[in-house]
Amino acid sequence: MPVKKLNEFLDSHSIKYVVISHSRAFTAQETATSAHIPGKELAKTVMVKMNGKMAMAVLPASCKVDFDLLKKTTEAVTIDIANEKEFKDLFPDCEIGAMPPFGNLYGMEVFLAKTLTEDREIAFNAGSHRELVKMAYKDFERLVKPKIVKFSVEIK
Repeated sequence: MPVKKLNEFLDSHSIKYVVISHSRAFTAQETATSAHIPGKELAKTVMVKMNGKMAMAVLPASCKVDFDLLKKTTEAVTIDIANEKEFKDLFPDCEIGAMPPFGNLYGMEVFLAKTLTEDREIAFNAGSHRELVKMAYKDFERLVKPKIVKFSVEIK
């Protein structure tokens, strides 16, 4: 079962979604493999500090954040990757590193890699290292209202 906050939010908006259980995995690529989902179709959430403020950078599991590109496209003065100590308390209902990309539920902006808009569905961590939620991309965009920018590059 996804974290209560996410589950209630999706249900209150009558969103159709499926929960995918998988073997415990910690990296996005391991999660994609465990859940039998291509890495380019699984969204991972990277916590960043933009101008000192916490935000979510959401991109395919098969990619990494290009911080120079993110800085340029968002016109941020500073961008740093956040460490777990800085954000763990912001997601008390989630396992560390398994937060869903719903910044709107946690009071923060979401920057979404443009490549994730190309698929009909989006899958992401549901608050644990054992479950994913898969739903229509159009519903995700309507609910989260992410800022869609180009900032990801394929991991080589």
